[in-house]
Amino acid sequence: MTRFTRAELEAARDRLVPDVVAGGLRVLFCGINPGLLSAATGHHFARPGNRFWPVLHLSGFTPRQLKPSEQRELLSYGLGITNVVARASARADELTPEEYREGGRLLALKVARLRPRRLAVVGVTAYRAAFDDRKAQVGPQERTIGGTRVWVLPNPSGLNAHWTAQTMAEEFARLRVAAGSED
Repeated sequence: MTRFTRAELEAARDRLVPDVVAGGLRVLFCGINPGLLSAATGHHFARPGNRFWPVLHLSGFTPRQLKPSEQRELLSYGLGITNVVARASARADELTPEEYREGGRLLALKVARLRPRRLAVVGVTAYRAAFDDRKAQVGPQERTIGGTRVWVLPNPSGLNAHWTAQTMAEEFARLRVAAGSED
């Protein structure tokens, strides 16, 4: 993996990480916002301690563990990735309530346009802030966006000690089974 200096990572704050999307996806995963390493590389969930890629595989969404640089392969499985907030930051707590609300509004427009079967927001706190739903819990939500059903997943950040990779994979697998039952 390429090593970046602190200055290079800080300079990456202004870079956008491109969405990996297409119309009619089975599941559109939605992160909170890109970290600095993701912004520097252009790859979602790029930090080595982030458990998104291992959990995606453990849950059965992918036949092998993909690397962040292989993110476009998700499309072949009917999967995609976007973010609630496009701005990169070192930590999610740097985001403002206004950024979350605007991100939720823009995400709803994106979902209405792309029409995935499921939107999976990774991070209950981000979902609550983006959609003003203070009581949301991990799992399926009552909210729909057009015909898209919404599911909240645990945040795969290595900082989320409440969830192990295995318990996260079980929750991701619940979503996979629910999304697969709609085929």
